[in-house]
Amino acid sequence: MAYPTVTAPYGFKPINRFDGIPYAGATMLMPVTSGQAVFNGQVVKQVAGGTISPIADLTAESLYAVGVCTGVQYTNAQGQTVQAQYAPASGVTNVLAYVVVDPNANFKVAVTNSGGTITPVAATVVGSNMLGVTGTGNTTSGDITSSVYGGSAGVTDTHLFRVIAVVPETANASGYTEVIVKFNGTWHQMLSTTGTALA
Repeated sequence: MAYPTVTAPYGFKPINRFDGIPYAGATMLMPVTSGQAVFNGQVVKQVAGGTISPIADLTAESLYAVGVCTGVQYTNAQGQTVQAQYAPASGVTNVLAYVVVDPNANFKVAVTNSGGTITPVAATVVGSNMLGVTGTGNTTSGDITSSVYGGSAGVTDTHLFRVIAVVPETANASGYTEVIVKFNGTWHQMLSTTGTALA
């Protein structure tokens, strides 16, 4: 069976846990900051007041994150409760996001350049740290086009993601177009001991 070619980024998809336990779909239902659109596969942070917001620039250093959004629930203009892939920034109320907050969670993600174009990497990136690429939300699919920036692979401890493995099924002649990552150490808000990550 042939595997599909990865031609564009699709956000962060939870697949299992770093300790080898299969991912069972566990999420935390968290309120979204008013006026913020949030998409499936988007990296989010917890902010003052206990709400979550999408991280505006995944290419920045020293970012704190609480997890990845895997869907939403909100009340529409007709007063109906809606389950969806994404929530718009306006026209809805009571917006809640389903967030994978487990610091041990692994995510499959596409590898791109800083502009979001698929750019394969060698297997030597395993064990390195990477920055992300924010991408844009697609209101048709409900997914975000986030990815990791292959050119940032290195030992820098202020990069948000740690590369756990490459994905051989979708490799091409130039290298690996997808990798498996987890959040890097104390940049995950559930592991931060300082309590200063809420901003």
